[in-house]
Amino acid sequence: MAEHHRARSIGTGSAHAKAILLGEHAVVYGAPALALPMKQLTVTASAGWSHRTADGRYGVLFTMTGSASRPLATEASGSLGRLAGEVKAFLGVSGGPNLDVIVDCAIPPGRGLGSSAACARAIVFALADLFGRELSQSDAFALVQTAESVAHGRASGVDAQAVGASAPLLFQGGQVRELPIGCDGLFIVADSGDTGRTKDAVGLLRSAFEQNAGAREKFVRRSRELTDAGRRALAEGRSERLGTCLTDNHELLRAAGLSTGRIDALVEAALAAGSLGAKMTGGGLGGCLIALTRMDQAREVTQRLHRAGAAHTWAVPLKGSSRHAR
Repeated sequence: MAEHHRARSIGTGSAHAKAILLGEHAVVYGAPALALPMKQLTVTASAGWSHRTADGRYGVLFTMTGSASRPLATEASGSLGRLAGEVKAFLGVSGGPNLDVIVDCAIPPGRGLGSSAACARAIVFALADLFGRELSQSDAFALVQTAESVAHGRASGVDAQAVGASAPLLFQGGQVRELPIGCDGLFIVADSGDTGRTKDAVGLLRSAFEQNAGAREKFVRRSRELTDAGRRALAEGRSERLGTCLTDNHELLRAAGLSTGRIDALVEAALAAGSLGAKMTGGGLGGCLIALTRMDQAREVTQRLHRAGAAHTWAVPLKGSSRHAR
């Protein structure tokens, strides 16, 4: 590709948030995880040519906007600059004018909702669009996964897949497939207001495993059992069983030291309001809760969560299909 080839005057890309239903942390060790796309929380990236002096050696100047802009602007610009350099190298683009990239992010960072992966995916597709190139999903995943490994340490890949997914998915060992759904209901995701760091949580769990013989095998085995049971319950329309799997998974993560007092209080509030199940979601040490509820309980669950200290809540519908149930 010519160094100064300009296929577009502007390129755009987008992605969305995600929540982990079951299997976070254990997925790093090869166990399955179930992930839920949250399409109401989005990231849009716009890339164009710049006459300004860009920051760093990548020739890219980033501007962050949207409700999550301040933390992203201070923490993510370096890693996103490296990502832009990797995308250009992958596309065979070298030299040329500087670039302006504007990232509009509505996903709160540090909440386990995939903000870093979603920003990376949106930027990858915006740059590909700018240079007039098509990216396969596997190529996009590889580029986003590289950025995720910088941001979080050893990244499983589930976030990189889920922020572009159109339906709930099963992720295991780098492979992904869409989940059959036989349940109707509603997931309520509640933000505790506390920022967590996935890299810190991963390190905490790894240290615990190193200090206790057999702890990793026990944790991964139990997580696998709950994720497999939850997958079957989701397919077979057994909402109560799915809810029980969520709550039991929270107890596993809490016992590992990954929850917080505020998250535990939100779990208790959701269950007291009639949720079928509730758990922390994502890396932990802060972040969000996810609760499964019936539609007629959603109002009470949401109100209880806010009274218990939730900073924000989002409703994600779960719609079953008889042709999927089995």
